[in-house]
Amino acid sequence: MTDRAPYAIILGTNEIASAVAIRLHQQGYGVVMSHDPSPPVIRRKMAFHDALFDDPVTLAGIAAERVDDGMAAAAALARRQGVVITELGLLDLIVIRTLDLLVDARLQKYSTTPDLRRLAKVTVGLGPGFTAGENCDFAIETKPGKQGALVREGATEPADGIVRPLGNRGAERFAYSAFPGRWHTAMEIGSRVFKDYVIGYLGAAAVQAPFDGILRGVVRDGTEVPAGVKLLEVDPRVRGAVWAGVDDRARTIAQAVGTAVTRHKARQPFRPVAVR
Repeated sequence: MTDRAPYAIILGTNEIASAVAIRLHQQGYGVVMSHDPSPPVIRRKMAFHDALFDDPVTLAGIAAERVDDGMAAAAALARRQGVVITELGLLDLIVIRTLDLLVDARLQKYSTTPDLRRLAKVTVGLGPGFTAGENCDFAIETKPGKQGALVREGATEPADGIVRPLGNRGAERFAYSAFPGRWHTAMEIGSRVFKDYVIGYLGAAAVQAPFDGILRGVVRDGTEVPAGVKLLEVDPRVRGAVWAGVDDRARTIAQAVGTAVTRHKARQPFRPVAVR
């Protein structure tokens, strides 16, 4: 590969990982997104996730291309036509060539966070569990109200289990898996739903809409899910509902990643960005 763009790997294929991929692509990076099944992605119209299943996906004018091996990933990076998405893990991807940037956007709030440092020239961790200088170079807050704040030293806010309101609803806008099993649904994101309408089935158990609204997110049909994860989300706002594209929170976090990378390259003195 000649005239190489800097190489970035993003762990995760959710809506925040996708917003970061867009930002880095716009900044000239060759971007590979690595899928992790935990937690399952529900806001799929805001993410590149469905490209893993060969669905055509374009966000902000940028398309995602699925690859299944390292050689295909290298070829796609050389073409620079969009972002690359794969089920290949980090160990398969870091051998393609020297890794300039690694971003952990999996948002595994309650999992043990690995030390990312020395795997790339610069490493960025998003959300709870990251400590700048201990398991990443930069950490970025994802907590509502603080999203996009850069942490150059110390830890991000721990997960508090509080769900930010959307319209007049909080945690009740989600339905969770009561047990592990295979999820099935025929519902499309963006559909109008009503209280107690059956959205899908976890095994043989029906999962219903918690109230009237717009289906903002739902786990892809046929996905094997563990217990205790989000299966769907209903937006109560109806006319003001947003279920596709890059939302403000994801955009703010992605901008913070771009800022961290730019400052690292320029070796500029660190100054926290304003939280939006």
